[in-house]
Amino acid sequence: MQFTGAYTALSTPFVNNEIDEDAYRKFIDWQIEQGIDGLVPCGTTGEAATMTHEEQGRIIRICVEQAKGRVPVIAGAGSNSTKEAVELTRLAKDAGADGALLITPYYNKPTPNGLVQHFRAIAKDASMPIIVYNVPGRTGLNCTPETLKRIKDAVPEVVGVKEASADLKQCAEVIENCGKDFQMLSGDDFTTLPLLAAGGCGAISVVSNIMPAEMAGMCKAFRERDMETALDLSLKLAPVCRAMFLETNPIPVKTSLHKMGLFPNLEFRLPMVPLEPENDPKLEDMLKEAGLL
Repeated sequence: MQFTGAYTALSTPFVNNEIDEDAYRKFIDWQIEQGIDGLVPCGTTGEAATMTHEEQGRIIRICVEQAKGRVPVIAGAGSNSTKEAVELTRLAKDAGADGALLITPYYNKPTPNGLVQHFRAIAKDASMPIIVYNVPGRTGLNCTPETLKRIKDAVPEVVGVKEASADLKQCAEVIENCGKDFQMLSGDDFTTLPLLAAGGCGAISVVSNIMPAEMAGMCKAFRERDMETALDLSLKLAPVCRAMFLETNPIPVKTSLHKMGLFPNLEFRLPMVPLEPENDPKLEDMLKEAGLL
């Protein structure tokens, strides 16, 4: 499976603290109609950290079922517990996902050998294409290009990385160490275009929740060597990307989806809370300037 282009890290609609299945299915259809290349349920943006395993399995099954094979689905299934990551990856595989997005273990800060053993254990018990999620700002651990190569060499199921270090030097070294066929996806919307130039193949994006056509269009333009269009779309996305991080993700993007009428209810699960009142007009102004309201 080649994971290329723009993949949306899907936000999850809730109603009365339950998954709003109808809104979620409609949102998936809208994403595909807008031209998105793939979908990622149960990531950070989807508030998977506050879901039960049963809920995560249900969300993944809904996404796979609604996508109907029109686009690939990479299911978030990571944990800082290897045992729990195995269980979640089995859920993703049983649900029919095309791949699993597995965050490096957070908080416990394993050694490089521990990381290799972690991913090897998951692949042994739930073999499927794996994308490593490297996000040092959230995990407290940076999976270096050298360690990533060790993981890739030891675990054939590891086919790529969602690189969210915001370090373009490191991104270039990932391809240098792991090879041009290793699938590097941007995990920072701000750096998607330069990461593509460094050898990346796409993005797992927050901003594509609200601008899927533009993010997919930018990745497509780059693949087709239309650099002028790619740059124009990158510049169009830039101020909206900033607005999506006025506060902790997914607060601004979920608020935007509600303002755009894509999510009927605006509901978060603690410890996520609504946007601070002083930031609401800033977000709304940006959405209006971008033509989204």
